[in-house]
Amino acid sequence: SRPVDLGQIRTLLIENGLKDSEPQQFAGGDRIMVRVKRAESGQSGMAQRVQDIFAKGLPDNPFVVEGTNEVGPAIGKDLQKAALWAISISVLGIIAYIAWRFEFKYGVAAAVATIHDVLAILGLFMILNREITLLIVTALLTLAGYSLTDTVVVFDRIRENLQGRRKESLGEIINLSINEVLSRTTVTSLTVLLVLFALFFMGGEVLHDFSLALIVGVCVGTYSSWFVASPIVYEWRTWERTKLQAAAKAKAKG
Repeated sequence: SRPVDLGQIRTLLIENGLKDSEPQQFAGGDRIMVRVKRAESGQSGMAQRVQDIFAKGLPDNPFVVEGTNEVGPAIGKDLQKAALWAISISVLGIIAYIAWRFEFKYGVAAAVATIHDVLAILGLFMILNREITLLIVTALLTLAGYSLTDTVVVFDRIRENLQGRRKESLGEIINLSINEVLSRTTVTSLTVLLVLFALFFMGGEVLHDFSLALIVGVCVGTYSSWFVASPIVYEWRTWERTKLQAAAKAKAKG
């Protein structure tokens, strides 16, 4: 067989009703792998359908089927468990890292913000009835790292201002800290979004879900650092201060 154009292969599959197919070309250009959703007709029926599409659409370029494989429900459940473990371990790692660099309350706040971001994307994909593939799990883990970086920048500024502005209230310090990093975070997010929109519109059907997850994730992750993680820190520190004041009053009375 001769080298083929991957764009032509993708167009051929889409025109024949396989919009969710994922063709991949190997080195040399004369070997491709096509990944499609499991059909009711089973592995052999879908494989035959793909062969018929290529035989009809590429009559001048004969091909040989080297093999077919199917990922069934059992393997799918294993992949699902592995994905959940990966996300859970990443959340625990976030708590441990932020607790080591700042305080435990900051780690919990960062973890809640990350979970919020992940759930936002999963909720969107459920509404759109889109499949959660390993590529989407990769996007979720990428988002977790991006959101964590954003949150660390805000927390670092809050810590600096807490040390240098002892006369101001906690709410004023957190508000000031967010305003100080606002321009940096906004510019960074817009720069990333420009790349992701280019990937979404020009990366082909295969990368649509991946880029969509990252686009939504960057937007959600940016505001969660301001409006989810920071308020949790504020409420936690306020609760600790109230508890200490109550204990001091009780001790003074006693």
